[in-house]
Amino acid sequence: MPHTFTLSNVRTEAAALWRLAWPVLIGQLATVGMGVADVAMTGHTSAAELAAVSLGASVWSIILVTVSGTMMSVNTVVAHEVGAGAFNTIPHTVRQSLWKGFGIGVLAALLANLATLLFNHLYLAPEVNARASMFVHIISVGLVPFGAYRALYGYSASINQTKPVMVIALLGLLVNIVVNWLLVFGNLGMPKLGALGCAVATAAVVWIDLLAIIVWIHIAPAYRQSFPFTHWEWPHWPEIRSMLKLGLPIGVTYFAEVSVFGAVSLLVARFGVVTVSAHQIALNFSSLVFMVPLSFGIGMITRVGQALGEGNPARARFASWVGVSMSLAFAIISAIGIAVFRYQIARAYTSDAAVQEMCAHLLLFAALFQLSDATQVATSCAIRGYKVTREPMIVQTLAFWGFALPVGCILGLAPQWLPAGPSEPMSATGFWIGLVLGLTIAAVLLTALLHRVSSARLKIIGDGP
Repeated sequence: MPHTFTLSNVRTEAAALWRLAWPVLIGQLATVGMGVADVAMTGHTSAAELAAVSLGASVWSIILVTVSGTMMSVNTVVAHEVGAGAFNTIPHTVRQSLWKGFGIGVLAALLANLATLLFNHLYLAPEVNARASMFVHIISVGLVPFGAYRALYGYSASINQTKPVMVIALLGLLVNIVVNWLLVFGNLGMPKLGALGCAVATAAVVWIDLLAIIVWIHIAPAYRQSFPFTHWEWPHWPEIRSMLKLGLPIGVTYFAEVSVFGAVSLLVARFGVVTVSAHQIALNFSSLVFMVPLSFGIGMITRVGQALGEGNPARARFASWVGVSMSLAFAIISAIGIAVFRYQIARAYTSDAAVQEMCAHLLLFAALFQLSDATQVATSCAIRGYKVTREPMIVQTLAFWGFALPVGCILGLAPQWLPAGPSEPMSATGFWIGLVLGLTIAAVLLTALLHRVSSARLKIIGDGP
């Protein structure tokens, strides 16, 4: 029977989604906290060490996010199998996703090391170039275990086990801080490695995360019905190819989004320290707030996938729109909060009056794009629950690279190209206008796509009008 939007049904679905999402949210924040700890600690060593961490972490972040997206196919596949009650096929899926994660991790490590060649064209001081390159060489050791970890992460989340991910992420944050303290500053007789200490810490944490989730899966009763480590299994290319077909578009989408934000940060650098600092603060705070709708989205993949697996497209559509509504409700609250408290947010980050003023101005745009950003991530995740990934990739790549960045470049760098545009470059403001436009286009198109995909699935099953 179709699910109706009664208060009772909405409350039940919202509670189920929240149970999945809140541990994911804590885990996401813990992961972000590792990057904060790296910057905070190396900031107390030297400007050269901080620059090396910033450059190396930018390469690491882009590749890490791309790998995460590519590995998200296991979430959808396992969720469908859970919904269908096909627990006997889940172990095979997980084992093949581990092979996929291994291959993706090896490729990602190679690309990360090749990416250090770009540092030679950024006019960096030789010391910074060398340290940033070595940072990437060391931290890339963590990409192979990260691919495997994301396979098990997706498996765990899709059988409704998200709390282990939270606990492991918090453990990783603690280990990261301790190892940073030891190796960045050379405490307790350890070598003083500076920025390289952060790379060692992060790579070590990824290996620990993988070991921890393997141990958890072996011990916890919740994994017994679909335990994947019963025997050795060689790669099965048709299965891996199927998951790649599902996951690669997500990886491309994640790369398109994070690379646009990275490109904007580089382009804004020409406008001086005040503008760069204000831009980074506004972007950092927006990224933290974004973790909430992203966590809802990860939970939605499980809820939608399980409903479709059990042959209930009505419940899948209901879960989709409840999740989108929850994300949008949070976005409205966060938008109001950011707009009202923008000066307090700026003052929490910096004591520089000029940076505070510029940051408060940019936070108005951050408040504005909360609605579209939350909507686009929620709808795209719901659509992925339907095993549809290519169309969202096209929409989001077009929105980010076809609209957000070009409009930002025109307004921020050369508005005189517009017939009635301002004569002076709008600096960071122009780029943020471009981001708002791109995210809004993505939100509108993805909402329409979710409606079309969910309605089509209803008609196929026969529950639709």
